[in-house]
Amino acid sequence: MKITFYSIIVVSLFFGMVSCKKDKVTTTLDPNCTDTVYFNQEILPLITDNCSGCHGSGNSTGYTLTNHTNISSNATASLNAMRGDGFQLMPQGGPALNDSLIQKFNCWINQGKLNN
Repeated sequence: MKITFYSIIVVSLFFGMVSCKKDKVTTTLDPNCTDTVYFNQEILPLITDNCSGCHGSGNSTGYTLTNHTNISSNATASLNAMRGDGFQLMPQGGPALNDSLIQKFNCWINQGKLNN
């Protein structure tokens, strides 16, 4: 009886492992993100020029955007604010950022928010 029970378990496990297949994971690249976006050369100046006036150190806005750590941790909210997507359109009181800057920020997010 024990041999039969263990045999059934072993056979079941064997067929379970053999029948498993890996799902193919495909990534869709954004055709607008063909070049690497560099944080220090492109994203930090974008934020410094357009956001740091209100979102610098010691502000009372709830968002501090002064370095890679706090910019990357608030990246999605910042992008939504740049687009006016569920957030107040930023920069506040100024013209909206042009689409190419917003796209560059979006590409940086999609590329993993690298500190490069």
